[in-house]
Amino acid sequence: MILVTGFNGFVGSSLLQLFKSIEGVSARGTSRLKPDQSEKEIIYSGEIHRDTSWHNALKGCDTVIHTAALTHQMNTDLNKESIEMYREINTLGTINLAKQAAKMGIKRFIFLSSIKVNGESTYNGQPFTADDKPNPLDNYAISKYEAEIGLKEISKNTDMEVVIIRPSLIYGVGVKANFEALIKFINKGFPLPFASIKNNKRSFVSLDNLNDLIIKCIDHPDAANQIFLVSDGSSLSTRKLVEKIAEAMNKKIKLINIPISLLYLVAKLLGKEDAIIRLTGSLEVDITKTNDVLGWFPPFTVNEGLHRACINFDNEKIIK
Repeated sequence: MILVTGFNGFVGSSLLQLFKSIEGVSARGTSRLKPDQSEKEIIYSGEIHRDTSWHNALKGCDTVIHTAALTHQMNTDLNKESIEMYREINTLGTINLAKQAAKMGIKRFIFLSSIKVNGESTYNGQPFTADDKPNPLDNYAISKYEAEIGLKEISKNTDMEVVIIRPSLIYGVGVKANFEALIKFINKGFPLPFASIKNNKRSFVSLDNLNDLIIKCIDHPDAANQIFLVSDGSSLSTRKLVEKIAEAMNKKIKLINIPISLLYLVAKLLGKEDAIIRLTGSLEVDITKTNDVLGWFPPFTVNEGLHRACINFDNEKIIK
């Protein structure tokens, strides 16, 4: 039996749906919200924190896939109150779950971390690797990194194997936040000021590719106690990403050529400097270790992933 935390989340919900379609696989999920009576495979966990009881959810399981988390709030303010909020859920909540899992004989614990543990940007064409020194810079990334440290300690002192996956930006059916907003703008045919952003490189991973890797990590013997980065295997500039989304949606897109320096100035005046840094900067990942250790390669190309993500876009909503 596989336990997937985060039934209400982007990754957790898709994983559970996928497991339903795989013959011979038994899986259950957890939810911090009380599930409907029809959702018999979902167990109510309540809010995740350092004292959450996971006994009922873990009973009869041999694998845990921990996707539940307080997600990134685009907040780089490292004030004590904010960092403690992230730590309570993402760090202490994760460690509490892992300790209970180890005591109940769980064989493998797969933790969905974040590429932000490596850092916010890459430079000079040097992508992040799984063996780089971590450089988490915001509350979310710090809380994920501290969870990784705690998990490694638990794996050293118990028989439970830990697998850490750091995905690049995830997109797919049901995607929210900035990626969804971008799809909406393209769908409406709004002109976008991204023509000049053609030299940066950013890695992405489709939900389908991420799920495929997670499944590979469930029982691959060489995945034990390893850290893996994951992407679609190629990188795109912001301009190229917009063009590919438009192509996937069969939409015409008008790109306005505004100098990057002017974009920075406008963003600064609007208090959106972080957003423009992400749009114009690079964040590439090297998945060579994932390829070599697991023999895993992304089954879907970027074009296929974007097509699958956009094909169900209708009435300004991503249909799950």
